[in-house]
Amino acid sequence: MNIKKGDKVKVLSGKDREKTGKVTKALPAKGKIVVEKINIVKKHNKAKGATPGERIAVEMPLDVSNVQLVCSKCGKPARTGKKKVGEKMVRICKKCEAEI
Repeated sequence: MNIKKGDKVKVLSGKDREKTGKVTKALPAKGKIVVEKINIVKKHNKAKGATPGERIAVEMPLDVSNVQLVCSKCGKPARTGKKKVGEKMVRICKKCEAEI
């Protein structure tokens, strides 16, 4: 999975298409990510004793295939590649060849 926590992504499909946001959680085992203020659903909590029932807004995970990484240098959504710099492998933008 080439998207990590803290990356800026653009949503490609779904109800929040064309929106951008920051990744708050990555779930690589499931191939999903959680993006802040994207894919918000209402969750109903049942009343228990003295506490009343309520509806809360929750950010649900998106599939990684429905988002694209936004390059920090050129500011456009781009595919990523990998390049070896010294002993480390780094992600690069396929459009501008900058490190991400």
